[in-house]
Amino acid sequence: MKVVLQNLTKVFPSRNKKSGEEVVAVNDFTFEIPDGKLIGLLGPSGCGKSTTLYMISGLQKPTGGQIFFGDDDVTELSAENRGVGLVFQNYALYPHLTVKQNILFPLQNLKGADKLSKQEMLERAFEAAKLVQIDNLMERKPSELSGGQQQRVAIARALVKMPKVLLLDEPLSNLDARLRLQTREEIRRIQKETGITTIFVTHDQEEAMSISDMIVVMKLGVVQQIGAPQDVYDDPTNLFVAKFLGTPPINVFEGTVRGEKLYVGEAAVLDVPGVKDQPVYVGIRPEGFVVDPNGALTCNLSGVDVMGRDVSLVTTHSASLNPVVRSIVDADAAKNANGTTVSYSLKPHKVFLFNKETEERVYFEVK
Repeated sequence: MKVVLQNLTKVFPSRNKKSGEEVVAVNDFTFEIPDGKLIGLLGPSGCGKSTTLYMISGLQKPTGGQIFFGDDDVTELSAENRGVGLVFQNYALYPHLTVKQNILFPLQNLKGADKLSKQEMLERAFEAAKLVQIDNLMERKPSELSGGQQQRVAIARALVKMPKVLLLDEPLSNLDARLRLQTREEIRRIQKETGITTIFVTHDQEEAMSISDMIVVMKLGVVQQIGAPQDVYDDPTNLFVAKFLGTPPINVFEGTVRGEKLYVGEAAVLDVPGVKDQPVYVGIRPEGFVVDPNGALTCNLSGVDVMGRDVSLVTTHSASLNPVVRSIVDADAAKNANGTTVSYSLKPHKVFLFNKETEERVYFEVK
């Protein structure tokens, strides 16, 4: 099911009666979610991603704009009539019911032409349980399950009504690191097997990038960038997006462009054809450094983190806005970094310039 958001806006009244200022949680969000894709809504806490999800689900009514499922305008439809499955951050399982009863619960409320016989409901419940691999746990109660198993029950309950759209609100935040990795792979498998259009809310960029077909990066209710995860990482539209995506994070320096050359400190580190003279922020991905005895960018070496095949060199530089500068280089190349300083040349396609006032991207020709 294709989902289209047109100029979607949500404004909440002010909590401060004295100021009376309204809070714009989502501002003029327009986006078309293709049928059968998994979309990650990504951003820091308070950026409006969960509010967007709840408007799509029908739990919150937009202040402005429209929501379409296919060609149908569902903006005014109630949540129960939209055909969505919603998985909450805390799973919201009924503790006194078994796994089977939790999964069956949405089917027991169906009415009219949608009403199912007991046998049909049981078949649906076991199909959903088998899909998420908990069909051997049907008689247990939530207190007897691990966090990962409870999450699967919540997903099965959302899927049992065969929703048009599946909505997941921070579904992995309560799991430990190992279970998070395992469960996100399960979510991707389930989405591919069912083909259901899925919208996944998270503040964890690694989660979003690893399983999403497309990501939507949000900040303070405003969409910053939309695209395939690798495309957004490789071509950030502004400094916020560049800093939000990537582990280790992007290294940011104060820089200046003079005569189509980029200077960091007093060193001319890169040719930037087509860029006017101006002060800039310089973003360099950790994998954008090349250890080079003749390199123009020299940093003070403070540590080496061994990662196996690669090595992370931990350095400092007076023009860096990060506490440390991290470069990821080949372990063999790192053997040349054995003094108090290390010199780098730069990979041009891993270097991004940003306007110092607007923080928007300043593009240059990469040869």
